[in-house]
Amino acid sequence: MTEKEQILEAMRKADMPLNAGKIAELTGLDRKVVDKTMDAMKKDGSIVSPVRCKWEPAIK
Repeated sequence: MTEKEQILEAMRKADMPLNAGKIAELTGLDRKVVDKTMDAMKKDGSIVSPVRCKWEPAIK
């Protein structure tokens, strides 16, 4: 499972917008890896921000 898939899975399971720190905690991934992966996900439109600094999958 790629980092992107792990992040999306954690977001779907939480069923609420999450910040990068919480995603790192839930997935066990390093925070820097989460930040880098989320930057790419923001650019490709896989995640959206409904509230400041929190993210969720673009398509649930």
